Parts: sequence; C-alpha cells; structure tokens
Amino acid sequence: MSFTDWPWRHWRALFADNQALRLNDDALTWQQLCVRVDRLAAGFHQQGVAEGDGVLLLAYNHPQTLLAWLALLQCGARILPVNPQLPRPLLDVLIPQMTLRFALVLDGSYDGLHGLSMCEPADAYCAAWQPSRLATMTLTSGSTGLPKAAVHTCAAHLASARGVLSLMPYGDNDDWLLSLPLFHVSGQGILWRWLHAGARLTVREKQPLEQALRGCTHASLVPTQLWRLLNSESHIALKAVLLGGAAIPVTLTQKAREQGVRTYCGYGLTEFASTVCAKEADGDPDVGRALPGREVQVVNGEVWIKAQSMASGYWRDGALIPLTNAQGWFATRDRGEWHGDRLTILGRMDNLFFSGGEGIQPESLERVIAAHPQINQVFIVPLDDAEFGQRPVAVVECEPGTDITCFPTWIQGRLARFEQPVHWLVLPAELKNGGIKISRQALKRITPPAAREP
Repeated sequence: MSFTDWPWRHWRALFADNQALRLNDDALTWQQLCVRVDRLAAGFHQQGVAEGDGVLLLAYNHPQTLLAWLALLQCGARILPVNPQLPRPLLDVLIPQMTLRFALVLDGSYDGLHGLSMCEPADAYCAAWQPSRLATMTLTSGSTGLPKAAVHTCAAHLASARGVLSLMPYGDNDDWLLSLPLFHVSGQGILWRWLHAGARLTVREKQPLEQALRGCTHASLVPTQLWRLLNSESHIALKAVLLGGAAIPVTLTQKAREQGVRTYCGYGLTEFASTVCAKEADGDPDVGRALPGREVQVVNGEVWIKAQSMASGYWRDGALIPLTNAQGWFATRDRGEWHGDRLTILGRMDNLFFSGGEGIQPESLERVIAAHPQINQVFIVPLDDAEFGQRPVAVVECEPGTDITCFPTWIQGRLARFEQPVHWLVLPAELKNGGIKISRQALKRITPPAAREP
C-alpha cells in the first residue's frame, strides 16, 4: 500500500461510508472521522501549530487522545506522547531537550509550555502529506536509564505496520482494540496497522478488558490477560491476539486455538516502531523470523538490525543523533542466536552476571518466574556476595494479596540451584516509572545485603 494522502483521507476517498472507528460505542465512518480531524487540525493551526512544531501530548488512551493525535499529525507537527504518570523532576530534565513549542494536556498537568486546547471550528486545515516528515518522538530508556526520544516518520510507521500485517491478517471486517497506550511504541503500532489496513479501530475509556473488547476481533495483550479472558464465562469475539511480555506457554496457545483465537508473538524495539521479528505462537522460545522490510544478523552474539521502520535518530536539542554504527546497522545490545532462520533472544548483553563462576542471564530466569499465575512482572538483579561474587535477587509485581513467601518453593525444580533467588522483594510503586522501562540500576539500589528474606 502506497499512500498519496494522509491515510484517513485515502480511505475516505475509497470507502467514505465504511465504519472506521469506534470511540467508546460511537461509530464514525471515514467521512465523519475526516470531518472531525479537519476541524481539530484547524483549531490547532489557529492556535499557532505549524509544520515541524514539537507538541507534548500528555494523555492516556481515550477518544479525545486518538482524535488529537491524528489532527496534530495533519498539522505536520512532531508529537511527543508522554505518560501523565511520569514524575515532574524527570520531565523538567527531559522536556527542554525535546525542542517543543506546545503542550496538549488531556490528563495530568504540565505548565512548562504554551498550552493547546481541543476546539473544532467550522474550518478545515490540512498540511501536505509528506511521509518523510518527522512525525513522532517516542521515549525509550537506554542503559543509562535516562529516556531518549526515538523519532519516526509516517513512512517508517507504515513500514512497521506492513511487516506485521504480512503475517497477521487484519481485514475490512476486523476491529483492533487500542489496548496499549499511545505513549508506548506498541500502542502506536496498533494505530498504524489500522491506518495501513483501512480496517476498524476501537478506542474506549479505561474499563475492564472484557468490556473493552466487546465487538473486537484483534487485540495486543500479555499472556496473563489472555489467560483470564479464555477462562472467563463471557463470550469473546477475538480472532487474533498479538502477545507481548512474558514467555508464552504451549497450554495457552492450545487453549486459545480451541476457542478460535490465533496467537502471535515476536520481538520489537522502540527504535524500529514496534515489531521486528514475529511468528504464530507455538510454545518454542524463539521470536520467529525477520518480517518483510527488516534485516537481522547476529554479530559476536549481539543482534544487529536494519529496517525500513528504523527511527531517523534520537532527538536532542533540535538535532538527530544517528542510531547506526560504522557498518550502518543498529547494534541492539541484545544477545541472540539463530536456530535455522528463527531468532532466539537470550537477554541483554549488559545484564549478564556471574554467581560462583556460573553465568546468569536475568531474562532467562525472568521468563521462568513470570509463568507463575500471580506474578505480573519480575526482574532479576545481582546482589554482591563475598563468597559467590554475585547472587540473584527477584523483584516482583504481584496480584493483590499474593504471599511472596510461597515463591521459593514454587521455583524448586524449575531453576538450577545457583539460579534461585536468594531474596524476593516486592516492586516499589515509585519505580514503575510511568511507562518508561524500569531501570535495573534503580532496582539494584533496593537490594541491600540485609534484604528481606521469605
């Protein structure tokens, strides 16, 4: 698919009266959507938003967020979506580096930039479609922990969508729930798949997942969410689910298949506008094959990537910092290996540590521990030890009321003795970091030698 106009205007020209979007339970056709976007864009333009302007968008997912996103794009703006939960001290360090002129605050508060409001005059405004124009800035944490902003063009986002849809069918009668926030690249991936396919998208206010999924055929979920859905009594219309997060057990994929749901999983990065490798889930630990438009190689154990969906660079102080190395590839710092033409990710190269001479890759332990039904996420961090050099500590986020003292017994037989955590700690709420990847350096600071033992 090659677009000569903004995707929503392209689909209006072809299928003006087809349903494009559900905002809560209000359906919009492509024609109706374009009218709303034209007016909102005119409102933003009248407030001074011009092509190339940086705009902070502080918002959770809800109908207004989606409409604002499209309208700001149609103004030619460069959007920085931010989780309203990000702490103000972090924003005060970060925002001045992003070269922003405006802020649209739909949730939370921020007074450091000229504020925009949502208004819909009777006018219309539309900047020229330029797929190579810088369009989004998505925060990702680096090894230092300070977020960086990966900048993508519309062309890069569409290339990402094209690759995923080559594997995962998403047609005219399908409806994908915007189940992930737009300040995450995975949420943006859903948005651009919708725009590429010309199918339907559903955006709802925060509500229980079963309710949010009413009428939806597609969703992006983590395995625990899918488990709960499949075990519920409610009817689900799901046909396909893109799974992320923890390891995906064979029992889950089989149960899903029995209920008519195809499951997919893969490997992606913010720098590549979401998914790079993917497959239909089969219980094996690999992440599948490189999708069309992506090239992947493993160099000295490290995964290197090139792709049409690659970010133009990291943004800082009005300039783009290149992503690629001297060979023209993005070196991910992820450890990987090939098994045939399928890639297995072993963990981060800089997370490996040694305990009693045995190498411990935290991500391998995390995959095992995350299979526990009451654990939502887990991090393994090293604790300095005079005898062993370092020992593993587990920091977990659990379902409310979970007794973490049961976990050491549960992992018996699942992990080798040297891999078993010597302490189990609950993830502090203040480290959840508002949607930016949790810093392992910060986690290390909560694991003193006298850490709580179960």
